[in-house]
Amino acid sequence: MRRYLILVSAIAMQLCLGATYSWSVFVKPLRDLTGLSQAIVQMPFTAFYFAFPVTVIFSGYMLTRLGPARSAATGGVLFGLGWMLASLGTHHFAMTVIGIGLLAGIGVGLAYVVPLAVLVRWFPNQKGLVTGIAVAGFGGGAALISQIAGRLISAQGLSPYAVFGLLGCVFVVIATAAGLTMKFPPGGAQQAVALLPYKEILRQKEFRLLYAVMIVALAAGFSVNANLKELFPAGGNAIGILGVSAFAIANAVGRMAWGALFDRTSAGTAVRANLLAQACVLLASPLLLSSEPGFLLLAVAAGFNYGGVLVLYASTVTHVWGAERVGQVYGMLFSANIVAAPAPVLAGLWYDATKNFWWFLVAVAVGLLICAFNAPGQAFPSLHGRVPQTPPGK
Repeated sequence: MRRYLILVSAIAMQLCLGATYSWSVFVKPLRDLTGLSQAIVQMPFTAFYFAFPVTVIFSGYMLTRLGPARSAATGGVLFGLGWMLASLGTHHFAMTVIGIGLLAGIGVGLAYVVPLAVLVRWFPNQKGLVTGIAVAGFGGGAALISQIAGRLISAQGLSPYAVFGLLGCVFVVIATAAGLTMKFPPGGAQQAVALLPYKEILRQKEFRLLYAVMIVALAAGFSVNANLKELFPAGGNAIGILGVSAFAIANAVGRMAWGALFDRTSAGTAVRANLLAQACVLLASPLLLSSEPGFLLLAVAAGFNYGGVLVLYASTVTHVWGAERVGQVYGMLFSANIVAAPAPVLAGLWYDATKNFWWFLVAVAVGLLICAFNAPGQAFPSLHGRVPQTPPGK
């Protein structure tokens, strides 16, 4: 039964860690309160998606040195403290950037990969599905936090900074407690320390191709997610919050659905299908953003497809390099977030100049199509068992 306790704990921890996906709910209240521009208010989100993947690069190393429980618990503490620090943005907005952007980003970077590395060992025959279920919490957390934060700000009259402080206290308790349950199954710890030379991974064409397409897939998701409420300003605050929640729920469902699809098809085919699906949604954005139902449809479809990104690429790493190397290889792959992180700011700058996001989203869709047709169905064969084995501890 322990593996199911770990699965539940992983979901609870990811519900907390995914709170930054609700950032769109805070954007307009912060703009109204501070008078800052759309691009500046997006800086915490952008900084988060710099600190987060940079830390994940080293998370495989930290996982082998600290073990899963201490890595996850340390990340949970730092994440919660980051949101508490962000509440001091009343003195200067830089505190919010440092808190939610940097400190919380480092915390998530330490904790995020841990349940993925642990669960694929406890559930070896359902790697895609359990990965999807675990990280569904990351998307589902945004739906929960967006509703809570939206009510606290609009109904209770709290400032965004007060909400940051309250949520930070909750995150410290839940994420840390859940992280302490993380443990490899018998024999898993020995596998966890068998690391490959980083240069060897970088030389492999499978890694380079996966890295390139992940950049564009992430940029598409970031551009919609961070600016969602502003995509359809005619709908007002209530429709905007509903759109954020719809995106987040679809994100969570998409992670499970795309994970289940991964278990039933090839890695390359699943990745290509995801790229094509998201490209179709963004190409239709000029039409969809002309009405309230269209806006909600875009939020659901884009969220569903974006939910597949972090599941499919993590599962592809498991397929290509083996479950014991998820922490290391996926940590390196996750640095694609660094390249994709400026996308919300670029979208914000486009909005500041043109007062719409349409053609920016269409341009991103073209990039998705280019990647889709350069990632053929058999692009990611399994290398597991054919890569040199590095002795544990080396």
